[in-house]
Order: sequence, then C-alpha cells, then structure tokens
Amino acid sequence: MEKFYALRNGKLTPYNISKLKYPAIVLGSIVLLSLSINFFNLFSALFPNSDTRQLKIENNALKNRVKAISNDFEELNTKVENLLSTNDELRLAVNLGPSDTDELGIGGSVFGETPINSSSDINDLLLNIDSYINNMSLKINYEVESYSEIQKSMEDNSNLFSCIPAIKPAKGYYGDRFGMRYHPILKRKRMHSGLDILANIGEPVYATADGKVRLAGRNGGMGKMIRIDHGFGYKTSYAHLSKISVKRGAKVKRGDLIGYSGNTGLSTGPHLHYEVHHNGIALNPRNFIYDDVKLFEIAAQN
Repeated sequence: MEKFYALRNGKLTPYNISKLKYPAIVLGSIVLLSLSINFFNLFSALFPNSDTRQLKIENNALKNRVKAISNDFEELNTKVENLLSTNDELRLAVNLGPSDTDELGIGGSVFGETPINSSSDINDLLLNIDSYINNMSLKINYEVESYSEIQKSMEDNSNLFSCIPAIKPAKGYYGDRFGMRYHPILKRKRMHSGLDILANIGEPVYATADGKVRLAGRNGGMGKMIRIDHGFGYKTSYAHLSKISVKRGAKVKRGDLIGYSGNTGLSTGPHLHYEVHHNGIALNPRNFIYDDVKLFEIAAQN
C-alpha cells in the first residue's frame, strides 16, 4: 500500500492506494494535464488577452492599408504609362525621335501576392516598395526631361512655322503657273519661277510669313517689287505692284499689308507675280498656299 497525502478542509489527510492503481493514477494525471493545456489554448484563442487582440487588430489594419496602397500605386503606374504614350505622340508631332523606354521597365502589381505573416515578409514587402518607387522615379524623371525637350522643339518649330510662307498673298484667280512657259512679251520659252495671281490694280497684297523686308522698290522687268527674307532659308517676292506700303528693313508678320497689285514692269495686264525661294532655289508657290480662304481671311484681319 502506498500512502498519499492530500489537502482537505485545510488539513493534510492520508490516503492509502494499492500499487496496482498507481500507474492508472499517473496516466490519468497526464491525460488531465494534456486536457488542461488544450483547454487553456482553446480559452486563449477564444478569449485572448488585450495585447494579443491588439496585435491582431493592428495586423489586419496593416494588411488593409497595404492593399489600399497597392491599388493606389497601380493606379498611379497606369497614369504614368498613359503619359509615356502621350509623350511619344507629342515627340512625333514635333519631329523628335521616339523615346527609348526599355530601361524604364514595365508596370505590374506593386506587391504581388506577398503575404504578411512574419518579419521576413515585411522586409520583402519593403524591398518591393523601394524597387517600385525607384522605377516610378525613373519614369517621372524621363517624363520631365522629355517634355522639356518637346517644349524646346515646339518653340523652335513655332518660329520655323511662322517663317514658312503659308497663305495666298492676294485675292484673285491663278494665271500662269510655275514652270517653263512661252513669255508673252519676250517671245521665247523661259522658266517662270513664280505664280501669277490675276488681280485688279489696287488689290491688297499681304506678307505670307514673318520676316524682314530686304527690297522695296523698282527691280527691272519686275516693276515695283518687294522681297522679304523670312529666315531658315526662305524668301518671297511680290512683283508688278502699283504701290509699296513698307520700307526696306521693316519687320513684317504673316498677314501684314505690304502693298497693292498693279501692272508695272514687263506685264501684259494687272496681276501679282509671287515667288518662293528656299536656299536660293525657286519653288512652286502653289505648294505653300494652305487652306487659302481661311488663312487669307486671317491675314485680311491684320
């Protein structure tokens, strides 16, 4: 017999248990201990202490915040990608080469499917964020540099466009065209390096582009004539005028009144002889008259 003592009613009370029952008591104690531990774990899960509950709340809040940030980043990436596409269209519009965006990488999910269950997961997440921000910075810096280049090209092109002849210099029907012709007065075949516009004497004549007057006076068979240097290699001439309204050295804008059509010089009737030269070569003026009605009306308003 084995004697055990137990605390009962505040006193140690002896108990006698046979040796055969001892292993059963030990086994039962182990079972009770195991059940107690499991019950404690179950209780902890159902009724966590305030610290554990707060950590879970914060973890869930973090996951929700990460998801929201991921959506924001992906929306921002979509907008930047659209800007890159618009950037390429603008570059082509101002005669710049297409952009090289291979080194900028491509878009995609910011954080992928990375779970947040441990500190290593958080480190991976931070690395993804850092990489994504660096890639976004490359794209934005490229945008800034490219748009600066586009703006400069637009300014240069604006100056160029204003100096390219682009309107009909006077109202009237087209007479003799650009090319070889039989001269009605000289009675021989020769190059007609301009375009004749049949206009009554006194019809207003307008500058077809911005420039500076280099000649304003009589010029042999051309009669009273104006020559304007527009820069970028472009020059225009207006001949057989009845009256000149500008002086040599004057600066003019496209659409400015510079004189009036007439019949001076070697001319068989009232008309305006109009020439366009680029780098000393005579070009067909008809190729430099765009939407003549609309542009002429704009010129007339000046």
